[in-house]
Formats: sequence, C-alpha cells, structure tokens
Amino acid sequence: MNKEDLDDISAILDVLPPAVCKGVRQYGGTDDLLEIVLDLGRRPMGRYVNGEIELSEIDISRVDIDLVAERIGEFDGDNRAGIERTLHRISGIRNRRGALVGLTCRVGRAVYGTIEIVEDLIMSGVGILLLGRPGIGKTTMLREAARVLAAKRRVVIVDTSNEIGGDGDIPHPAVGRARRMQVKNTALQHEVMIEAVENHNPETIVIDEIGREQEAAAARTIAERGVQLIATAHGNTLDNILINPTLSDLVGGVESVTLSDEEARRRRSQKTVLERRSAPTFQVLVEIVERERLNIHTDLGRAVDLHLRGRQCNPEFRFRDGLGGIERQVAPVGSAVPQQGWRNKFGKAMPGSGLGESPSIGVSDARRAPPTHVYAYGITEQRLKMVAGRLGVPLRLVSGFDMAQVFVTHKSHYRRKERPISDAEALGIPVYVLRSGSVHQIESFLVELFGGYIGDFDSEELKLAISDVDSAIQDVLSGTNRVELAPQPSLIRREQHRR
Repeated sequence: MNKEDLDDISAILDVLPPAVCKGVRQYGGTDDLLEIVLDLGRRPMGRYVNGEIELSEIDISRVDIDLVAERIGEFDGDNRAGIERTLHRISGIRNRRGALVGLTCRVGRAVYGTIEIVEDLIMSGVGILLLGRPGIGKTTMLREAARVLAAKRRVVIVDTSNEIGGDGDIPHPAVGRARRMQVKNTALQHEVMIEAVENHNPETIVIDEIGREQEAAAARTIAERGVQLIATAHGNTLDNILINPTLSDLVGGVESVTLSDEEARRRRSQKTVLERRSAPTFQVLVEIVERERLNIHTDLGRAVDLHLRGRQCNPEFRFRDGLGGIERQVAPVGSAVPQQGWRNKFGKAMPGSGLGESPSIGVSDARRAPPTHVYAYGITEQRLKMVAGRLGVPLRLVSGFDMAQVFVTHKSHYRRKERPISDAEALGIPVYVLRSGSVHQIESFLVELFGGYIGDFDSEELKLAISDVDSAIQDVLSGTNRVELAPQPSLIRREQHRR
C-alpha cells in the first residue's frame, strides 16, 4: 500500500533552537520521530517509535524555551499551541507563576490509507468510537476518516485543540472538503458540538477526545438526531469505558438492577446484577491495539450486555499482513474479558463476584486438559503453592506471562491497569481478578480452575477424606444418628457430597 505523507517536518524544525534542530538531523532523522521534549535545565530528548535519544549535550535554557514560544502561535487555555497550516502541536508545562518551563513538540502527520482497515464501517454511516493509548494514531485515523467521508457527505469537524485540522483559520489539506469548527475554550466543547448540528446541517460530525460528562450527553443528542458521529475517547478497551462513570453513557451506561427470585434462578445469578441502562451512543467500538492492529466490536450493545453478564464478548480482530492485505479473525475463545471479580476460561463467574449471569460448564468442558501454567501478579507465590499442594492440583507458576495459560492478579492492580496486565490482555491471555490475595480467594480460584478435573489428581488428603465419608455413610446405614466429619477445603467437600 502506498501512503502519501503530508507532514511538513521542516516547519517544526524551524522553530527549535539550532542545537536541537542539528541533533534531530544528525542523530535521529525524522522518519520515525514522534516528539521532541524540551525541559528547562535538562538535555533535549527525541522520542522515536523505538525509543528515546538525547539530541544535544547542552541543557535547555530559558532563552531556548522563549525562542520556541515566540516562533509559534498563542497557547490556548489547555496550554497547547500550533504552527499555522501544519498539524504539529506544541504543549507547554508551566510553573506556579505561569512561566513556561517545558515544551512537548509533537510531530503531526497526515497519512493517506490509514482507515482502509475499517473503511467499510466508516462508510456504512454508523457511529464509531475509537479507543487507544496516547500516540497510537487515533487522531490520524480520525482525520483520514473526515477526508474520505467529506468526498461524499457533509462533514463537520469539531476541532477543540486544532489537532485534526491544524493551527490557523484555514484547515490543513489533509481534511479534504470537511468543514472545521474551532473551540474557543475546551470547557465549551459540548456547546460547539450542538451548535454544529443546529447551524450547519452535517451528515457526519468528527470530534477528538470526548472526556467530560457534558460532551457525552452532547454526543447522545447528536446520535439521536440521526447524525453519524465518529469520535475518540480515553481508554484502551471496552472495560475502561464501562468503569468510567463519566464516559459509560457512550456505551449505554450501567445500572444495578434487582431481579425477582424466579428471574435470578433462571439466570443462575445473584439477585442484584449490572445491566445496560440504554442504547449505546455509538454502534461500533474500535480498540486500537497497535497501529493497524484493531479489536472491533461491531455490535456494541450486545458486547456490553455480554460483558456485564460475565460472558466473553469476542471482538473481530483486524490487522494488516506483510503483503499489505487486511486479515480478519474472531478473537480466540481463551481471551477473557475481566471485570470486578474473575471468570475462568469458559466464561463462568466466580460465586459472589457480582458478575451477573454465568453459563454452566458441561461435562465435556470439565474434562479438557486443565490450564496448569499460571502467572501470578501481585499474588503471593508461596501462598499459591501452599493452597495448590493442599488441594492436590498440578499448578505450575511461570516466570513470564508470555509462557502462561492464565494470568491471575487482584483488583487493586487491575484497577490501575498496570502494564503487565494490559500486555497479557493484548496477547489474549485470560486474566483472573481476585478480590484479594487471601487464602480463601486463592482456594476459590483454584477450585474453579481445576474443580472439573479433581478425579484425575492423586491427593492423599482427598483419599482420606473420601474414606472418612464412606465410613460415615456405613455408620448411618447401621443406625447411627449423627457422624461428625473433619473440616475440609471446599474442593474436597464437593467430592464428599458426591458420595
């Protein structure tokens, strides 16, 4: 695939101090350059796709900071400025007196062809929400979507930070025929969104970074008026949106519902469960895992429902192969979607986890080979080994999650979405989230993970417990009214009950 690069690197190099500009040209080049970081009293750094390098051995001075500030446009209320008719963005860091002490100069690039991987969805007219970490290419994809759609539809861009259409009054050529509305104050973004619908008769509205409750409400209003909305939001996965009270309305919102006794029995769930409150604002959710590697929920309402009921919602996985073609796959069955509790590889929720409905596991599933290779993150390995030994299960703790069949952690780590957890999810490794690292929680985890295979394990403790219950049964049949049995773990009690 041939992509036409529309970025003007020379424009951003021209505003840099001479020593920094020389360093970019000499040490790193510009092809893979992402950002240039200038901090007062420190050496300038160049951030590239594959890492960072120092661009000069001379520390940045106040003169250098002021020089750059003089050569660019004015800083807005969000401490962002640009270079007219380009897509480059300069963000400032200020001290308590309001003086600039640091600059992040991000290279803005417009690249043709970035939406080919989802062009069928964009042209279908459905609302699309893009998620991904900073710098992964959300805005680039948004800009290209505006250009392609504008060739056939009336497109208005609500450009809060001038990242989509560039700085200045004339939009960058990369947005094609799309019209651009700038936002005077970031706090007024939602008002400009509504103004765009009421005044300019758009068929599609494109907006970057929905992050406030008023903006989420404005997005719902736009969608209900029949206008296609394509937007980005902070987060990596559907789960990030669901647990964010400000943004959850974008996917329909979440509310607690109390079921009747009959309905709870039918669902095999607790009486209080989580349900989707309304129809999602967007019909499609695109999770940008890497550049040109996407997870796509094409039916967002159904994905949210499955997620809240503790079931797997396998997205469509699209990526570009080595020959430039687009491959499509359904996510593997083992790619669990964790919530506030944990589920096993078959999608069954842990009792008491609050995950709602949980499908039962058939006998054929229960006799499959158990996932014995476990990576523990934030869970005491010694305690895991102790409980596994007591239960007689063949647990193997591995040193790297890339060797693991399952990944186990507890909710305090999962809520912070620490890097190993995100990497494991990206690899499709089932992630189990425990409420804590207590012996009871670990035992419950191992019971669910290995419970279906208990008959295959050679445990002396189990043999003794079964022998005790057999003797007790004979005593009762012989006329004894009551027989006391020694306390046992829940896994062994389950086997005793089957006698």
